[in-house]
Amino acid sequence: MAGKFHHFGVPTSRKSPNETFLEGAGVHVSDPESHPYRIEFLRFEPDSCMPEALKTTPHAAFMVDSVDEAIQGKQVVLEPFDANDTLRVAFIQDGDALIEVMETKS
Repeated sequence: MAGKFHHFGVPTSRKSPNETFLEGAGVHVSDPESHPYRIEFLRFEPDSCMPEALKTTPHAAFMVDSVDEAIQGKQVVLEPFDANDTLRVAFIQDGDALIEVMETKS
């Protein structure tokens, strides 16, 4: 299932301007829409419950019509979850590539 490119995610140890802290995930994220190359920086707390692949591997993120359809038959790294009130996401592994699939919740 092809989707529309949304951002490129990069794990980092450096603080980014205007980070948002996702308490349940233990990660600080920057806003990719405010970056000229749509890069999202992710800074993980030491006790973050996120999978190691997310903490160490850059990822490409795509908007899809259905997260559930996009992950069918794929190697799921992180099951679908609500990132916020309007966004549902999941992470899959495709070979050495880490991919985030995102859908707008209605």
